[in-house]
This record gives sequence, C-alpha cells and structure tokens, in this order.
Amino acid sequence: MVDSERGRRRKYCKRSCRQRAYEQRTLVEGTAIPEDAIILSPTEAEGLGDRMFLLRCAAEDLSTAIGEKADQDTLEELAAELLKLAHEAERLR
Repeated sequence: MVDSERGRRRKYCKRSCRQRAYEQRTLVEGTAIPEDAIILSPTEAEGLGDRMFLLRCAAEDLSTAIGEKADQDTLEELAAELLKLAHEAERLR
C-alpha cells in the first residue's frame, strides 16, 4: 500500500477491503461480539483447522528430518512443502 504525501493516510488497501470491513462492523453491531473478531462459517473454520493441522505435520516432518541429519535435498524439499502449506494456511477466504 503506497500512501500519498498529502491528506489522510489510507486505512484499507482497496475498495473491496473497505467494503468487507464495513460488512464486518455492521454484522457485529448490537451484539456482544468484539468489533475486531473474525467470523467464519463452519466450513471455513473446518478448512482453516485442516490447513493448520497439515502445517503442523509438515513442521514436525522437517524437525524429525533435521534430528535424523537428513541430506540437504530432503531438507530443502521439506522446507519448501512447509512454506507452501504456510501460505495456504494463512488464506481465510
């Protein structure tokens, strides 16, 4: 996000992010849900849980390989898989 030197600083990177924030605020208005809460459908929550499980398993595999003094190619392969799963895990929508 690049700000111009004049005027107010941008709060959102694009209009769609601004719209999602508005929708989130109006959804929790008048409820006990904190304004900064993230609301996930059951399907989204399950998918996030699955991605986090795969990420943990990949981290354990890499840790085990390091402990067993695996060769460089194996470690690079496991690290690449861990990175790929980390990118997938951070996706919420």
